[in-house]
Amino acid sequence: MNKSSSVVEFELSSLTANGSAPAGHGVVPTLAGDENLPTFSMPATDTSDPKIGTGSKIMRRILSIYIGQSGRVWKHLSPSVRNRSVTRAWGRHLDRLVRLSADRQQYFATFFLRNRAELELLHRLADQKPQGARFDMTVLACSKGAEVYSMVWAIRTARPDLQLNVHAIDISQEIVDFARRGVYSLSGSDAMASENEEAAKQKGDVSWNTSRDQNASMFERVSAQEIEVMFETKGNQATIKPWLRQGITWMCGDAGDPGLLAAIGPQDVVVANRFLCHMEPPDAQNCLRNIGRLVKPGEYLFVTGIDLDVRTKVALEESWSPITDLAREIHEGDTSILAGWPLEYWGLEPFDDRRPDSQIRYASVFRVGQASDSRELAGSGRSQR
Repeated sequence: MNKSSSVVEFELSSLTANGSAPAGHGVVPTLAGDENLPTFSMPATDTSDPKIGTGSKIMRRILSIYIGQSGRVWKHLSPSVRNRSVTRAWGRHLDRLVRLSADRQQYFATFFLRNRAELELLHRLADQKPQGARFDMTVLACSKGAEVYSMVWAIRTARPDLQLNVHAIDISQEIVDFARRGVYSLSGSDAMASENEEAAKQKGDVSWNTSRDQNASMFERVSAQEIEVMFETKGNQATIKPWLRQGITWMCGDAGDPGLLAAIGPQDVVVANRFLCHMEPPDAQNCLRNIGRLVKPGEYLFVTGIDLDVRTKVALEESWSPITDLAREIHEGDTSILAGWPLEYWGLEPFDDRRPDSQIRYASVFRVGQASDSRELAGSGRSQR
């Protein structure tokens, strides 16, 4: 590595009197009670090279120690300190290193009514449709079905007249079968601990599958009244009501498969949320381009839970229009992924409207291609190169 001799130091007491950073340093202010925290340094990395941090066991070990030490410091910082420009810059530096060195893998954790701002925007898009119109929607990486049923609930509650046709697709046949049944345990997320994992998987145990990969209940964001509307409950089990199950086609499939368009046809809305971050960036870029081809010209793509650099790059290259309506609310609408930044590869960078590219970088919804008419959702804007 040609920059191994260059050192980036993070000194806990190096801010100047006016709060600016000395040249050549990323600096974190002194923390009350932490005077004995160590000053640490590491070789600078060229984060534009996706192979850095993955080809060398020694480098991975160095990165692991550095990120661990940095994480200890980061967790001590108050929200006001984290929001300073210099601290944000350090956070982005850490985020890049974490993403370069992480072992990425898919998870099935999910929540009902996960992001209410996202559901509100979906409601607004549905309102653009004429009375009784057909509405084709695909949810990729549908996982346990919670977000599929949540979106169907949002649309059918607002526009019961629409002919809603949904494709719910996941790469795991096992999880698709569980989602299709629509039966969930109301027990806490520790239910999995009381089960023998292999036996539970073999018998399709409701408690185990509901709690699978969860660190909190799937129902934690749903009110008792909403549970009553969406579910039929009996004992500790909740079953999705028939009016929310209708019109959903469940499929096992790969979001990156070029043949997917032929299988499902062009869509009014495609949802590709919270799975592309688990892919290496080159794979995620290719997959996202394929996903964009599923959207009818002038219609909409929802894409969150992805490396922001990847999403921005593809959106610019494909000339997608970022929808600014509710952009900040959607970006901040899922606290579980916001909390992971910058120390988890799946964590979400905080919204920063000081960035000149903020409109496209933090947009979670895009209008893809150009429709034959001139209609435009309020708050949308063309992406700028």
